[in-house]
Amino acid sequence: MVEKQSSPEKQEQKNEMVFNKKNYQLLLISIAIVALGFILMMGTTGDIYDTRRTLIAPMVVLFGFAFGVYAILKK
Repeated sequence: MVEKQSSPEKQEQKNEMVFNKKNYQLLLISIAIVALGFILMMGTTGDIYDTRRTLIAPMVVLFGFAFGVYAILKK
């Protein structure tokens, strides 16, 4: 049996990582945004139906998740 030699281009593609450094940085930023949203949601003082807890914090969390999707799909 003769083993086929793969071209250098194919070997280069095998070693290529799916994400690069910029993707990981953007993912870390998105995780921080989501964590900030959850921090805004919690609290021991104030009204449970405060605008910050019911409107602003969930929007920040959703933005963080959307930013995470962008970070994954960015080429």
